[in-house]
Amino acid sequence: MFVNQIRVLIADDQTLMRDGLKTILDLEDDIEVVDMAENGIQAYEKTKTIRPDVVLMDIRMPFMDGVESTKLIKRELPDTVVLILTTFDDDEYIIQALSNGASGYILKDIPGDKLINAVRDSINGNLMMPAKIAAKIAARLTVFFDSKLDFGDLYNTFSEREKAIISLLIKGLNNRQIAASLHLSEGTAKNYISAIYSKIGISDRTKAIVYLKEYIEKEK
Repeated sequence: MFVNQIRVLIADDQTLMRDGLKTILDLEDDIEVVDMAENGIQAYEKTKTIRPDVVLMDIRMPFMDGVESTKLIKRELPDTVVLILTTFDDDEYIIQALSNGASGYILKDIPGDKLINAVRDSINGNLMMPAKIAAKIAARLTVFFDSKLDFGDLYNTFSEREKAIISLLIKGLNNRQIAASLHLSEGTAKNYISAIYSKIGISDRTKAIVYLKEYIEKEK
């Protein structure tokens, strides 16, 4: 087993899909499928027990769908990466899943090499989200924050170190990469990020990145 092996749990109600995804991923030396689930409840329970690095989560499953399962997983295990699997461009479901903390979504007919790259990219903190989906999430956040402190005033409350971290956050760097870039310990970087979340009133990384990116681009 590789030291940096990516441990993956696959959640899909179709046996053929689960087995196909497992076959593709298990061919890679740095990826291991550690378990599979048939519905959202199983995905949640197995993720709590096994603690995989990445969960490939189908949206539509019996007993509990992928949207709700993602919400429960991210609430208890915020560092677990959840990638949504879908056979269609269902914007509303995808937006709900991303709002619940999913790191992106991929279509089930994606070529095998791109699936593998998506899993690897997600571990590196890259947010996989089409522009139109990002725009819709940003619009929802805009409505929510319009009644709060003007972002220009809010941004001025950040320290120079926090501003540097925000810049790296919106580039998609994970905590370890941010710490290395700024010559900080990972724990210190995480504390800065928590402080940033607190100031903007968002505790979910995906939503925080979308929010910060949207408003910083407006300030330019």
